[in-house]
Amino acid sequence: MSTAVLTGLRDYLYGTLSPANMWWLAEQLKQYVLDLQKQKPYTKQEIDAIIDESERQLKEGKYKSHEEAFKELFETEEV
Repeated sequence: MSTAVLTGLRDYLYGTLSPANMWWLAEQLKQYVLDLQKQKPYTKQEIDAIIDESERQLKEGKYKSHEEAFKELFETEEV
């Protein structure tokens, strides 16, 4: 996101939030960033294991293929 967009968002929030709500939002954002910093990226082995498990479950019929999911999505989409 550009600095101009972030500045616009900040200015909008300045005009709409009470000081108490600004403090609450600041604490929420701070906690979110701290939680993100604690996360470690997946290793290649972990990613491979996730993919293998997903492929196994797909073969067992536990999940729809992307073609089936999109077909269902577009068939039920309101026009």
